[in-house]
This record gives sequence, C-alpha cells and structure tokens, in this order.
Amino acid sequence: MPAPAPAITVSIVIPMFNEEAVLPLLVDRLRPLADGMGATYEVVAVDDGSSDATPVLLERLRREWPQLRIVRLRANSGHQAAISAGLQRARGDYVVTLDADLQDPPEVIPEMLRVAREDAVDVVYGVREDRSTDTAFKRGSARLFYKTIRRLASIDAPVDAGDYRLMSRATVEAVNSLPEHNRVLRFVVPALGFPSAAVGYTREVRAAGTSKYPLAKMIRLSVDSVTGFSLAPLRFATWLGLLGGVAAFGVLVYAVFARVLGHALPGWTSTVVIVAAVGAVQLLALGILGEYVGRMYAAMQARPTYFIAHDSLESAVGSAESPSRDGADQPHA
Repeated sequence: MPAPAPAITVSIVIPMFNEEAVLPLLVDRLRPLADGMGATYEVVAVDDGSSDATPVLLERLRREWPQLRIVRLRANSGHQAAISAGLQRARGDYVVTLDADLQDPPEVIPEMLRVAREDAVDVVYGVREDRSTDTAFKRGSARLFYKTIRRLASIDAPVDAGDYRLMSRATVEAVNSLPEHNRVLRFVVPALGFPSAAVGYTREVRAAGTSKYPLAKMIRLSVDSVTGFSLAPLRFATWLGLLGGVAAFGVLVYAVFARVLGHALPGWTSTVVIVAAVGAVQLLALGILGEYVGRMYAAMQARPTYFIAHDSLESAVGSAESPSRDGADQPHA
C-alpha cells in the first residue's frame, strides 16, 4: 500500500491565460519564496485554455518543480471560473489566489500566512495601498465600483482589494459549496462574513505580456457583480413605476385645472390621464414580477462555468479509476 500523501499547508492557485512571457519571471520569484516558507505547499497553475506556449512551459517546469500542479481547462472560461476551478482542486489548509502578472507581489504571501495564524482569521485580503502604477482612470473607476457595490449590496468588501487573498480551508469549502454561477469571488468571499484581516502592499506594473482584463471584461465583471449581489436593477423598475404614478397624479391635477379653465382640447384630458396611469401601473407590475423572476433566475440558472480537461496530480498518481479523474470531464459550477 502506498504511503499517504503529506498534508499540504498552503496551496497557491494561479489562473493563467496566454502567460508565456511572464511565466519564467513568476517562477523565478515564487519558487524561492515558497521553498523558504517552512511549510509544505503546492502551486496549482490553472491553464485557462491558453493558445500560446503556456501549456508547454508548464509541463517543462513541472519536471523540475515537484510542487507545481497543472490543472488544464478544456476551453477559455474566464478569470473567475479559472480561480473557482483552482479552489475546487486545491488541497491546502490555506489557499492563496494570485494572478500570474506579478502586479500583486508574491512576497506578501508569508505575511498573509503569519497574520492568518496569529490573528486566527479565515481570510486575509491583499489591499493595494499604493496604486500609482495604475492609470488615474483605473484607480478612479475601481474606487467608484467598490463604493457602488458596498452601497447597493451592503457587502463590506475592502476597497482596493482584488483577487489576491488567503483563505482558510473552511472558507474555501464554504465557497465551493455555493451553488452560484458566474460568481465574482472578490464579493462572494466578503459576503460570507468570516473573520478577516488585511495586508497592504504596493501594486507593481505588469512584469511582461499584456493585460487579460480589457475594458469590455471589466464592464462585464461590473455587471456580474451588480446583478449577482443586488436586486437594485430590478427595483429600479418598481421605483420608476411609483414615480410614474406620482407624475400621473400631477398630470391629472393639471388636466383638471386645464379643463376647468377651458384650455383643454376635447378628449385631451381623458387620453393623457389614462395613458399616464396605465403606464405607471404597467411599470409597477413589471417591477414586482421582476423581483420574483430575478430570484428564480438566480436559483435555476445551472450552466457549467468550466470543464476540467487534465490534472497533473492525477496523472502522477496513475489511478485511472480515481473519483477525481472520473470527474475530470464533468462540468463544474
């Protein structure tokens, strides 16, 4: 009987999509750091359907870095889905999520681990105290985005905290158990309400390659965040209906005075009042229906967000009939 695998203290989950230029730089900084933490670890590199040399480089690195584990998705599924795939596969008592572009320095990980242990918290957020390397537009839009979400969804998400965080095993299991699809983890984790702390750092420039988050994807992330954590867009129709009702009453008063003073055309009064009143009632009804449809939509939408094609850990074990391998081709939320 083979000896049981050693317990993993820290899992570092890194989503990757076409990162051939920055990958060697990432390894040069991350491997010495991880080896010097004094804890067992694994690096879970989630290849999100890369079309460049990223898969080849990862396989070469794995031959000389036994702690490197490759999880490959069958198709590009997006940044948040790739992180979710890594969280599902990570085995560590603590799990760190880190982007490959080195804008969030991996040197902060030991400090995160220390804070989690000493303060007995479940989540340690990496907070960007200095974002001078970002453009003024990106800094301003990010702050506005976080403040809007905090107000609409009542989530105490740290401002200037992205997806660089450390989570306890309990937090990871809680996230994995959620039935949500198209989740935005930077708000899902704070919404759990687990004890947390923060570690500040200076955000660096991208070490190499190009950004995988253009404006279109940032807008999509914003829409997913608002619709996933707030009913405000649906309630907008309700409030619009109520405002329409008030406006209809004002029009009614005006129409009556116009009728009394003889300034109204025949049939104008009744037409204006009926159209305004019916429009207000329709918007109010649509708003109420939207509340229920939105809740049902969120509960019933069950499209898988990613498919696992390959996990190097399973290949190393060589068990073709293991439950993890049987599940490799199955969809995941």
